[in-house]
Amino acid sequence: MNGSLRAVVVGAGMIGAVHAGAIRAAGGDPAGVVASTPERSARASKEWGMPGHYPDFESVLADDSVSVVHVCTPNALHVVQAEAALRAGKHVICEKPLATSAADAERLTLLADEFGLLLAVPFVYRYHPLVREIRDRRLRGEFGAWQLVHGSYLQDWLLGEEATSWRVDPAEGGPSRAFADIGSHWCDLVEWVAGVRFTELTARVSTAFAARPTEDVATVLLRTGDGVPGTLTVSQVSAGRKNRLWFELDGAGGSAVFDQENPETVWLGAQDGARLLVRDPEYGAPEQRRLSRLPAGHSQGYADCFHSFVADAYAAIEGGVPEGLPTGADGVRAARLVEAVLRSAASLAWTDVDDTPVVVEASV
Repeated sequence: MNGSLRAVVVGAGMIGAVHAGAIRAAGGDPAGVVASTPERSARASKEWGMPGHYPDFESVLADDSVSVVHVCTPNALHVVQAEAALRAGKHVICEKPLATSAADAERLTLLADEFGLLLAVPFVYRYHPLVREIRDRRLRGEFGAWQLVHGSYLQDWLLGEEATSWRVDPAEGGPSRAFADIGSHWCDLVEWVAGVRFTELTARVSTAFAARPTEDVATVLLRTGDGVPGTLTVSQVSAGRKNRLWFELDGAGGSAVFDQENPETVWLGAQDGARLLVRDPEYGAPEQRRLSRLPAGHSQGYADCFHSFVADAYAAIEGGVPEGLPTGADGVRAARLVEAVLRSAASLAWTDVDDTPVVVEASV
């Protein structure tokens, strides 16, 4: 990275701060931040050590020196801001959900392709080194044919009745909360690691408090195109669970378990026993070694994943082809899964997941 990619963060929340740090870690040139008000922009600029702030989003679009816009605003703003940035000739890294409808997500993806610009979506759990290790072992046939995929994604930040944020409001967060917010991460990760596609599902959703208009809990039964069954439990009201994304992949020749809260090891099972594999840049799959920023025994985590994701996005802008970079097509896939869950929850029936290809060219 030669520092030529000047980037702006749009939004001053927690995830905006993560993006700001990742821009620097990836070798980008932070140009500034813009938030909902000039006061918030100035405060975020100072707290994050950014070189300055913009008076409004339009001034970002008018700045020809800006190459990349990081969209980190409430969900309902993603489409209009990402589209405006693309039409202004800027690459976009847009927080998920890419859009609150699959049709809008597809439109953005096709627009980025038309303009030859990168549209990337931070499904960053793909960037845990040991996730790459499991995927590599699957590609080499270590686990055999899958017989079951299952897991959960549990949080507790909405456990209390008084707990709230803009995400609870469908006008800002979209028609789904828990599944769109975190269930989409689980589905993206498992489909990518296991090499499967969920083609149908049946889902049930519920809220812990009647006043909440979007779901706190989702339970989903899934089937892949090859007939492999799956189960997923999603909750934002599970006491003590801060950010526990967990999956198990059970194959005819072996099993693998990953826990995002303990990402330095994975559990590998076989009929004659099981073992823990420790992240180590000296051993294992090339991608596991590439993403291992620290020696074995020196813990890596979410921030490292985010830094690696942004570095790969910037490398793609400069002509590279990094493995596993989540782009607009992955954002479309997530939106389609969300819509299938909501349709199924409303009908109480098995529901097909739209898997129509989003046809794009290699444009960056």
